[in-house]
Amino acid sequence: MALFDDIRKMYIDGLKKADPRVENWPFMQSPVPIIIVFCVYVSMVFLCPKFVKKLPPMNLKLILVPYNFVLVALSVYMFVEFITVSLLANYSYQCQPVDYSEDYLAVRMAKVLWWFFFSKVIELIDTLFLMLRKNQVSFLHAYHHCTMILTYWMGVKFVAGGQAFFVPMLNTFVHIIMYTYYGLAVLGPHMQKYLWWKKYLTKLQLKQFQFAEQVALLISTEASVRES
Repeated sequence: MALFDDIRKMYIDGLKKADPRVENWPFMQSPVPIIIVFCVYVSMVFLCPKFVKKLPPMNLKLILVPYNFVLVALSVYMFVEFITVSLLANYSYQCQPVDYSEDYLAVRMAKVLWWFFFSKVIELIDTLFLMLRKNQVSFLHAYHHCTMILTYWMGVKFVAGGQAFFVPMLNTFVHIIMYTYYGLAVLGPHMQKYLWWKKYLTKLQLKQFQFAEQVALLISTEASVRES
C-alpha cells in the first residue's frame, strides 16, 4: 500500500510540473488516453495478422488515395507553420530554450507541436492498412510508431516549444515527400515510371530515423528533468 501511495504521489507531482498551457488540450489532461491508444495499437499489431490470415489482400485504393493526400496537406501546414513561427520568434536552430509564457508565438509553436503529436496518432492507421493489404509489418515500423506517440506526448505535455520543434520540422518535410509518393504509388502500376526517386526517399527516411531517435531521447530527458 505504501508503494502504491508513493507511485500515486510521484504521478500527481509529475503532472503538476507539466506545461499549464496544454492542460486542457485533447489527450493532454492525463497519460491515460495515449496509453489506451498505445495498448490498442500493440494489440492490433499482434492480433490483426491472425484475423486476416485467410483473407485475400484488400484493395484499399479508394481509402488510401485521400488518406495519403490529407496527410500531405497536414504535413505542408505543419512544416510551413514550424518555419514561420521559428523565424518570427527568432529561434536558434541549434539551442532554443522553451518559452512557457502565453506569448502569441510561444502558444502558436505549442499548438503546431500538438498537431504534430496528433499526426503521429493518425499515422498509426498506416500499420492497419499494411496488414489489410498483406504487406509485412517490420519490428522497426511498429517500434517507430510506438516511440513517436509516447515521446511526442511527453514533448507536448512538458516541453511544448524550444528545440523540440526542430525534428518535427524535418519530419514534416520528409512526410510531405513520403505521403506524396504513397499517394501516387497507390494509383496503380502505370505510375511507377514517375516514381524513380523512391531510392532517395528511402535514404532520406533512414537518416531521419537516426536523427529522430537521438532527439527523441533528448526530449525525454528534458521532460524527465522538468518532472523532477
